[in-house]
Amino acid sequence: MTATHAPRTSPPKYAWAAGLMTFAAVMLTLLGILDIFRGIMAIAEDDVFLTTRNYVFEFDLTGWGWIHLALGVVAVIVSIGLFQAATWARVIGVAIAGLVIIANFLSLPYYPVWSVIMITMSGFIIWALCVARKEDFGDPFDSVPRGDR
Repeated sequence: MTATHAPRTSPPKYAWAAGLMTFAAVMLTLLGILDIFRGIMAIAEDDVFLTTRNYVFEFDLTGWGWIHLALGVVAVIVSIGLFQAATWARVIGVAIAGLVIIANFLSLPYYPVWSVIMITMSGFIIWALCVARKEDFGDPFDSVPRGDR
């Protein structure tokens, strides 16, 4: 007589945590790509940006471009690690999103509406990366039914 076992299903916590990680990875990818474009526009000294005088955190527009370009490239690289649920990517992702918030806050006078949008996106990324715990992920191989041995 052979016993049949019901296939294991992943706990609902796993789907929730994986969904947040995917959300953060997609948002960080978009944030990185948009920051890369913003950096290229600033380096090329496009007329899209408003130049203001007497701003406390005044940098050359090209300097802001290189800052945003570097943050965007690192954000895209880290988002690849987030798609694999790597712990290092979560830690660096929170740090990069925090730096993006600071950079966009400091460049508010140059492009205010877009800076506020990027700050909001970064806030959601930090929330999504911090709210999911390691134990919520479980072992993805536990959900695979195994044959009789």
